[in-house]
Amino acid sequence: MSTIAANIRYTLIPVFCAITGYTDKAVRRKIEDGIWIEGRHYRRAPDGHITMNVEEYYKWVEQGA
Repeated sequence: MSTIAANIRYTLIPVFCAITGYTDKAVRRKIEDGIWIEGRHYRRAPDGHITMNVEEYYKWVEQGA
């Protein structure tokens, strides 16, 4: 079995949920409530999909905010 390591900065919400354990609804609620900020914690791709910034998520967790 081989292992693949990758540093992924942006990911779509379903993959972000699999990584973090948040539900889709919880992610979207944090976005709607302004807890996660567009341009920092997430961005909209040119096709309109929301992409989550995994690096900024980890910073947010480490801050205890």
